[in-house]
Amino acid sequence: MKRKTLTLAILSTLALAANVTSFAKEPAPKDKPKEMKPITVTAVMAAAAPVLDGSASDAVWKSAPVTKLEAVKGANFKGGKTGATVQVAYDKENLYMLITYDDPTLSVQRSPYQKQKDGSWQKLKDPEDKGGDNDVYYEDKFGVLWNINNSIVGFDKFGCQIGCHGGEPGKPYGNKYLEEAGELGDLWHMKWVRTGHLGQVDDGYLDHTRFDPEKEKNAGRKTDPKTAGGYDDVKLVNGKPEFMSKDAKPANKGGTYWIMAEDKVPFDDAKFKAGDEVASIIVAPFAGDRADIKVAGKWAKGKWTMEVSRKLVTGSKFDVQFDDLKKAYGFGIALFDNAQVRHAYVEQPLVLQFK
Repeated sequence: MKRKTLTLAILSTLALAANVTSFAKEPAPKDKPKEMKPITVTAVMAAAAPVLDGSASDAVWKSAPVTKLEAVKGANFKGGKTGATVQVAYDKENLYMLITYDDPTLSVQRSPYQKQKDGSWQKLKDPEDKGGDNDVYYEDKFGVLWNINNSIVGFDKFGCQIGCHGGEPGKPYGNKYLEEAGELGDLWHMKWVRTGHLGQVDDGYLDHTRFDPEKEKNAGRKTDPKTAGGYDDVKLVNGKPEFMSKDAKPANKGGTYWIMAEDKVPFDDAKFKAGDEVASIIVAPFAGDRADIKVAGKWAKGKWTMEVSRKLVTGSKFDVQFDDLKKAYGFGIALFDNAQVRHAYVEQPLVLQFK
């Protein structure tokens, strides 16, 4: 996405966000999910691989069946709902997905630091966030959860709802985890500010680990191993952000809400005026197992278009392996509009079949 286009989109987003009413923060659901009839998604052989550019113009997307979906109970979506579509294709080496969903705003203002009138710096926060539950200053995301080796009992009936959300002290919306030891899900988690604009989906997994405020703050949600890259928070040092981007552009005035690692320089407070916002996150592309999934996305006119690519077989124990095209593969989809955890999700189990 070009800098000018991104800047205009950011300003539009901030203007829209000012008029959005806050989403009521209900407790995490603890009741058992309801059984739903599965939806079959058919993957077709691609004569030519799609170009990952966030466009649906490739020939394969003209022939791959379109599966229409509705995701529900998400923060910031109108009525908690959003319409979506998914298409899947493959060739001898790779799986390709095209995911589209309605989202009224491009959300990139992820917890920036803002300079105050008195010269101090404060991180912008969701006033109702009581622990890992930011729905005001965050980013757009999507998640795809795959049932590895059919290990997740009940996934074929309940889909990704089977991954528990239960409120814990200090994190009222809860954490995602699986019920039993040995269950394992492959979690494809696209985070636009931290990974998406870099062309990557954060490759992780889900197991049965329970929440622990000291040792396991993310409960069952884990990330695949990496050899380099990733993202880190910018800390306040002596009341000021420790780092900034070398172009010294405020994020809300033509800059970005992330700092590329190679552009990181010591913070110069004299470059900024009251009201300026700067990024609170430093990012670099992953290398290693965590970098298996590629993505290209475009947001335009209230809709995200995301093209995803991953090798059919990676060999990683943390990944679903599409090594038998006669088998069915269960998965689920969650969509986030400027929300840390309160995603909309497709209630029905999804089943991928190769044609």
